Amino acid sequence: MHHAKTDSDVTSLAASSPPRSPRRPAYYVMSPSPADPEKFSLAGSTPGGSPIHHFHKSRYLNSPIHHSRESTTGISFSLKHSTGPWRKLSQGAESGSLGGEEMEEEGMERKEASTVRCYAFALLCFVLFFTLFSLILWGASKAYKPVVLVKSVIFESYNIQAGMDYTGVPTKMMTINSTVKIVFYNRGTFFGVHVISTPLDLAFYDLKVASGYIREFYQSRKSGRVLTIAVAGKQVPLYGGGSTLMSRSNGLGPTVVPLNLTFVIRARAHVLGYLVESKFYRRVQCSLFLRETRIGKPVRNLATGCEYHDSRK
Repeated sequence: MHHAKTDSDVTSLAASSPPRSPRRPAYYVMSPSPADPEKFSLAGSTPGGSPIHHFHKSRYLNSPIHHSRESTTGISFSLKHSTGPWRKLSQGAESGSLGGEEMEEEGMERKEASTVRCYAFALLCFVLFFTLFSLILWGASKAYKPVVLVKSVIFESYNIQAGMDYTGVPTKMMTINSTVKIVFYNRGTFFGVHVISTPLDLAFYDLKVASGYIREFYQSRKSGRVLTIAVAGKQVPLYGGGSTLMSRSNGLGPTVVPLNLTFVIRARAHVLGYLVESKFYRRVQCSLFLRETRIGKPVRNLATGCEYHDSRK
């Protein structure tokens, strides 16, 4: 049984039900990618396509929170998908900067290598020049050999007597004292020399009967000196070699004893400090006679009896 609705009923129904607000238009955020699942869900293809669902959907879409979320999602999605070109661009920039750095480093290495080569070439030129200069000085110094000359030999005493050697063997014993004067002159114009000598030996044939020594000295350039050396031997055993020797002290007549004087003068010149050194060796050999009648007097014919030779040591 149908009852007609009165105005009071309509009024009460209208008052009890809330007034419906007008529907707002829905806003959709489109993603750059066509494969976005949000696009299909917003298109109404999902099971929630009822009016109520659309009403709630529209409210959700119209809310500022959803809008900001969708905007953020779209921006992040677009940035995510657009990182490829940016990555390529950044990689290209990095590779360009690295290439520039490599080129700069390569240029620096080439510059350093060129500098090292220049230094090496300059050092080589200096070594060659210094070597050539040193050879010139060394060769020039060889032309200024020192002068060595035996000036005089004087026998001051001579005696032969019977005796025994240190083992007790009986033999003749010789005692001799002499003085040898040697002239040494340095002809070098730009260097001095250090001079030393081997022992000055007086020998009766092969038997050494007296010795003397020269102390080392320094001779400046273009100068000279006279060296006086005592050459002596005391109670030197003669064994069988001196059986024919005699002396005035034994009551016999004056004798003549043949002797040989030998020595080597060594001179060392520092031409250019210790870097360039020149050495000179002068061997002297004199044949002379000891005459008892001339004891205390210079030996005669000494100039013709002495020989001078260059030696290596």
